[in-house]
Amino acid sequence: MEFDELQKIWDSQTKEPLWVINENGLHKRILAKKNQAHHITNFSELLAILVNLGAGSIVLGINFFKRPENLFMYVMAGWMLVTALFVIVSRIRRLKSETTFDRSMLGELNEAISMATYQVRLSRLLRWNIVPIGALSLLSVWEGGKSGWLLVVLMIFFVLVYFASGWEHRIYTVKKRELEVLLKKLQTEEIVS
Repeated sequence: MEFDELQKIWDSQTKEPLWVINENGLHKRILAKKNQAHHITNFSELLAILVNLGAGSIVLGINFFKRPENLFMYVMAGWMLVTALFVIVSRIRRLKSETTFDRSMLGELNEAISMATYQVRLSRLLRWNIVPIGALSLLSVWEGGKSGWLLVVLMIFFVLVYFASGWEHRIYTVKKRELEVLLKKLQTEEIVS
């Protein structure tokens, strides 16, 4: 971990705790990590909202004007629009909670951890959201009487997307864990209060 490496180098050279000497630098690093968490979370939310609103609207429009209509496509469109609404409401709640943190080093770090926790939950939700979307897509294709090969290709696609989203989710989990370890370490050193 970055902070561990910095502390080891500093301790080996000065025999003094890093945090006591370079508290200002540490605060800047915490702010940088908080801003990174904020950027990732903001981007993920907006992307999830746009994709679900756009795809849900397109599926709804195509199915409405296409004959015969497909029940599973209506369900999928509804699911996507509800998902977009859920992310919008979650985003509003998250933005309101940002004002509850103070601007001390501990407050900034707690805000970064809060955002990282939110990002982990959002990525888990979006990962599990692939299951109903995939199932509804397969049922739509099956009800539409399309080729079996299309079903197989779609199934492989959704399995790959599910595993790729797991890889992304692990990245967010690791980033959150790093922040929690830093908080624990700083509280142990009694630098922040």
